[in-house]
Amino acid sequence: MTLNLDTSSTPIRSARAGHAHTTLKISPATPVIGAEVTGIDLRQELDGDTVAQLRAALLKHKVLAFRDQPITPEEQIKFSRYFGPVTPAHPITNGLRELPELKVNNLRESKAEYASRQITVDNPLYVPRQRRTRTGWHVDITFVANPASISLLRGYEIPAFGGDTLFANLEALYESLSPSLRTYLDTLQAIHVRADRDPEPRFDGRAPGPFASIHPLVTIHPETGKKILFLSGFIQAIHGLRPTESDALLDLLNDELSGRADLQYRYRWTQDSIVVWDNRAVAHAGPVDAAHIEGNRIVHRTTIGGELTRGPDGFVSRPLVGELFNTIS
Repeated sequence: MTLNLDTSSTPIRSARAGHAHTTLKISPATPVIGAEVTGIDLRQELDGDTVAQLRAALLKHKVLAFRDQPITPEEQIKFSRYFGPVTPAHPITNGLRELPELKVNNLRESKAEYASRQITVDNPLYVPRQRRTRTGWHVDITFVANPASISLLRGYEIPAFGGDTLFANLEALYESLSPSLRTYLDTLQAIHVRADRDPEPRFDGRAPGPFASIHPLVTIHPETGKKILFLSGFIQAIHGLRPTESDALLDLLNDELSGRADLQYRYRWTQDSIVVWDNRAVAHAGPVDAAHIEGNRIVHRTTIGGELTRGPDGFVSRPLVGELFNTIS
């Protein structure tokens, strides 16, 4: 079925008995990715028509941004459920004890993670976990075989300036490559890994890693049927290639990802803003200027359960180490 979504200035109206009247306005942020949504209060119940319109807009624009939404953490989880079952905060990192779905990213507590680091005489053993990425580009939790399908991030404490997030359209990135290269990439699989040193025990008793999974390098989006270059910072190797070949191909693809400003959307956070993105079709990086931010930046993340990824040749992702990601609400 083809969904026709009005993205002009004409409002999209929705109302049903027992629900507040909603007038959605969806304004594209760029020609390729991103849209801002107004005319909606996420503290209120959403009717089925409104949810369907948001879902269609997400598939079309890949990233939806909502500003001035002073919702509580509980309301964020409730809003997340409109898109599907919600996962724990993270396969490795605990959420809040009272709200295990909520991941709190506190820049002040994790600033070292964003610092520019390299091998030096003072730090000769440093080995970066994501050594082939540019400015931290990744798709959320691809080290599990069924990564989250949708991610939601809310600005809880936002600095006066800085802390932006970059989003890239991986469908458009795939289409931008030469036909010959696309044909070759369609046949490849990538190994995604995350192995934290001494992770904290999980509140729910599940193993906090290590995790490794193999995914098609090109995936078929389960709802749109479009091909996606499934390029994430958690990729450590291309299966079946020699290390030098794998490194060279990943360097090429990551240079394309980071260098294609025409396929990117840079989102400037404001207090109580919320961004929802299709994690199956979008890579992101941020906060890209973390080392320069004055004050703190705290964001709350929730994610929606996903499926095993599938490639054009029928290859289905599978775990190599660790279990599948679960949902809890």
